[in-house]
Amino acid sequence: MSEPPSALSGIRVVDAATLVAGPMVATHLGELGAEVIKVEQPGSGDPLRTWGDLKDGWGLVWKSVSRNKRCVTLNLRTTDGQELLHRLLDHSDVLILGSRPSALARWGLTPADLVAHHPRLVVLHVTGYGAGGPHSDRPGYGTLAEAMSGFAHLVGEPGGTPSLPPFMLADGVASLAATHAVLAALYHRDVHGGTGQVVDVNLIEPLARLIESATLAYDQLGASPVRSGSRFDASAPRNCYRAEDGGWLALSSASPRMAQRVFTVVGRPDLAADPDYYEPAGRAARGDEIDKVVADWVAGQTLADAVAAFETGGCAVARVYDAEALLNDPHLTARGTYPSFQDPDLGPIRVQAPTARLSATPATVRALGRALGADNDHVYGDLLGLDATRRAALRAAGTI
Repeated sequence: MSEPPSALSGIRVVDAATLVAGPMVATHLGELGAEVIKVEQPGSGDPLRTWGDLKDGWGLVWKSVSRNKRCVTLNLRTTDGQELLHRLLDHSDVLILGSRPSALARWGLTPADLVAHHPRLVVLHVTGYGAGGPHSDRPGYGTLAEAMSGFAHLVGEPGGTPSLPPFMLADGVASLAATHAVLAALYHRDVHGGTGQVVDVNLIEPLARLIESATLAYDQLGASPVRSGSRFDASAPRNCYRAEDGGWLALSSASPRMAQRVFTVVGRPDLAADPDYYEPAGRAARGDEIDKVVADWVAGQTLADAVAAFETGGCAVARVYDAEALLNDPHLTARGTYPSFQDPDLGPIRVQAPTARLSATPATVRALGRALGADNDHVYGDLLGLDATRRAALRAAGTI
């Protein structure tokens, strides 16, 4: 796992979190060239290892999320384990934690104490609720954040039940917010001559920030948005529409000009010429009528014909993809979005490439998720200098 020069070459990250949000931050940093050491509980490891779909006993999400990481085991509940962590942090730049504050306090590993002990260390603590409030020590999961952020309230059909996403939305959004915060903390340390610091990110607030329009409307206008399915009538026609052969497409008409183009394609030039139908206020007032006009037209076309007509008309249109379509899309294929890797455990496997493309220091995937404790000898032996006898004793005691 030699690392070519890249944006974060020379940065070492210790990922001591579990599941998704915290470990995904380490994933992003590792793609950018940081050396990442994944710390897991001996015997059991990160629950992400067996989360979701499995093949030959390997978690497929684990394989992708744990790309570019050296894997070691370490029992942070023991004095010897805590001492080893401190030795590792003497050689590290970033520590990622996800345990509840009460657990970290019992182990003598609170973020503030760690920064006091290692002044140049950036400690990221990703939790369900964040520090400082009455819920700080509650167990937190993405599902709860998706409910409390206001997301579930807004998603779903009108009058229907709130909807939760069937994927790791809150964790993923939190990981992106935390990654840029960690990079800012490193910039402050290394460019401004500052010290390390604690970065506190929870699962609720990053997702709530994306739907801030709801709280702004309530605060200033007393209005609380409700579920509207896939429609957003100020941008009508905006929805998912079903074609004659059962396929689905999505339309976006954010600008008046885009709405006029859609009306022209569906054979309603009269609406394209009427400001009451192409200006946002008029569209918001006539959402039902506009949506029906487009839905009826799409329902009389095959998916291929409807998409072709909208594309020819200069409209913003896309097919609604499933996983198979994503892997086979010619544009994504040309960009190398899903490259194939030869994994020693599973053979060829396609995982998504890093999402950001840097021209001078490209992000890379160098290896996929490794076995539990696969790098114990390298990290504890080569990096920390523990000889084979000492490592064997620590292993026998359940410390590593």
